Amino acid sequence: QVQLVESGGGLVQPGGSLRLSCAVSGTIFSYYGMEWYRQAPGKEREFIARITKDLATIYANSVKGRCTISRDNAKNTVYLQMNNLKPEDTAVYFCRLLQGVGGYWGRGTQVTVSS
Repeated sequence: QVQLVESGGGLVQPGGSLRLSCAVSGTIFSYYGMEWYRQAPGKEREFIARITKDLATIYANSVKGRCTISRDNAKNTVYLQMNNLKPEDTAVYFCRLLQGVGGYWGRGTQVTVSS
């Protein structure tokens, strides 16, 4: 079955950087686009970035210029490089595989930005 496992979250100071990873198994990863979302406490899940199978990318305005989405099809992994992190970036970050009607989701990785 399709599985997505996020990693790379943690506690970071404001202005710091993190690189999140999402490892995908159970499907032909290179066939599909991938997305990152985040959900802060008490808020709805928010779109962050998308990368298509053809490597086209799109970003939410809230992270544009600070985040970079990339993928390594040989490793079946999508990445989210986040720089100049702010306290408002604190959330659980999820990846999503754009396969099928609703896609597939990972369980998320916590990112906390605090001094």
